[in-house]
Amino acid sequence: MNKETVKMWRAAILTLSDRGARGDREDTSGKILHQMLEKLPARVAVYEVLPDEQREIEEKLKSLSDNGAIDLVVTTGGTGVSPRDVTPDATLQVIDREIPGMAEAMRSEGYKKTPRAMISRGVVGTRKETLIINLPGSPKGVRESFDVLLPVLPHVLEKIKGDPAECALTLVRRKT
Repeated sequence: MNKETVKMWRAAILTLSDRGARGDREDTSGKILHQMLEKLPARVAVYEVLPDEQREIEEKLKSLSDNGAIDLVVTTGGTGVSPRDVTPDATLQVIDREIPGMAEAMRSEGYKKTPRAMISRGVVGTRKETLIINLPGSPKGVRESFDVLLPVLPHVLEKIKGDPAECALTLVRRKT
């Protein structure tokens, strides 16, 4: 991809929350994620709040990935250890390839702020030419986790689409 060309990625946000789906809680995490995706840059083409129902999540992930219209699906919520936290389980059922380093990076960075980050079960992987990322449900967790991934997302998305450039030539290092 030409460095002067800025690709506008097509994104979907899925907030996974029983209370949010019933309208009992405002989705602040999804709104924050919407703003953060502008940095990619991405246009949010789909935004939905769904209950914590594994089959429903699986079907939505499949439909968003299989039609080729969405490059990136970012979920928020359902990544913990509560009985209704099934987002990673649904994601693992539908992805073709897992990208564990991205999930590990989110947990590692989160652990610097709270030991509870180690119980996040969020998954990152691909289905066809779509990247699927599971983020925590809290606004702070969304912000911190997505910030960790943001520097590599354009490269990952280009690679998923078949960009033949050498990885070492396109790597942009994050400043710490």
